[in-house]
Amino acid sequence: MSQPAVDLPAPDPAVRKALETRFLRYVQIDTQSDEASSSVPSTAKQFDLLRLLQTELRALGITDLTLHDYGALIATLPAHPDHPEHADAPRLAFLAHVDTAPQFTGTNVQPIVHRNYAGGALQLPADPRQVLDPAEFPYLNQCIGHDLVTSSGDTLLGGDDKAGVAIIVTLAELLLQHPELPRPTVRLCFTTDEEIGRGVRHLQLDDLRADVAYTLDGMDAGQLDYETFSADRAVVTINGVSTHPATAKGVMVNALHLAAKLINLLPQDHRTPETTELRQGFIHLYQMEGGAAQAKLNFILRDFELDGLAAHGELLRAACAALEAVEPRAQITCEISAQYRNMRYWLEKNMRPVDLARTAIDMAGLTRIEQPIRGGTDGSQLTEKGVPCPNLFTGMQNVHGPREWISLQDMALSTQVCLNLAGLWAKEKPGA
Repeated sequence: MSQPAVDLPAPDPAVRKALETRFLRYVQIDTQSDEASSSVPSTAKQFDLLRLLQTELRALGITDLTLHDYGALIATLPAHPDHPEHADAPRLAFLAHVDTAPQFTGTNVQPIVHRNYAGGALQLPADPRQVLDPAEFPYLNQCIGHDLVTSSGDTLLGGDDKAGVAIIVTLAELLLQHPELPRPTVRLCFTTDEEIGRGVRHLQLDDLRADVAYTLDGMDAGQLDYETFSADRAVVTINGVSTHPATAKGVMVNALHLAAKLINLLPQDHRTPETTELRQGFIHLYQMEGGAAQAKLNFILRDFELDGLAAHGELLRAACAALEAVEPRAQITCEISAQYRNMRYWLEKNMRPVDLARTAIDMAGLTRIEQPIRGGTDGSQLTEKGVPCPNLFTGMQNVHGPREWISLQDMALSTQVCLNLAGLWAKEKPGA
């Protein structure tokens, strides 16, 4: 049965302006995470944005909010007091992460708003080599007439996931400003270190206190994700034999040379990110460091199915063993650790969160986009912990690089979908 859309103009210019103001403010705060750090969160500067959000949410009138020392800000909008029956509905959470990806600098972000995009290529001023061209990025053709935000071309924009952050804060403001809107108890959760796979590792479910959740961390308008990669991380350490190069003959074992040989033992024309698509998994070497004495290679392993993921690990271990057999004087270790698992394994047992998200997207007049995502979200780990958590779109595009951009109109549509979800979950029975 069709549902009426929430009578609240999320695409209204005032809502877009609120989203824009918040988004531009948030992206200028450097919050990159750091995989090499063992701190929780990995960088103290992530607290800079969390503390700002804490202040802003208080200013909106939210009194139940806690900034946890493990790097999560959690706030509550109680069920509407005029609708006591909604207090018994499932408790609904919306999540976004404040950190940005370590792969490209997020320092001194200078966002640019391109009003009423007319089509064609956009050259970013700080680096003229960085061009947004519809021929390369066809989604631009769907955004003609939109207000687009980019970086200046020499940094990340940070839409991943400060777009989600801005959407959730604006959602809270709208729910508080419009008491006529039905809502269950709504929990707002802002996490850290998602980009390095630790986003909800330390999040306590007793702190979140939610029955169902949605991350705001997706891309195209209408996108709904409920199947993700399963992910492992692998660290290969090669210990060679170091000596002075003047007397190295027959003695030195150069760890860097062995690292190069290991890379050549691995697939080059398949099983890599740049040669795979759709449901194909990969082995991705993303960082290498060291010297002749010791070299360290960092990999991520990705696949939609656990047997495929295990096969990637076995291939990497076999390559390490073969290399060590050829050069027994070297010591080579391969340590593989789990990061997250495909949320589908749990959601397929209860598709109600997905079905209501589908309805909410339909209510916003959007065409649904449902396909497995070649990545993961905080929702992957949260779903595994026991809180079902599909992922919703924000409009972010080209993330993790200097050509990142987003449509403010898409952000407004995401806000509308969240409003619709709040209304739909308010009508659900306990235990849904």
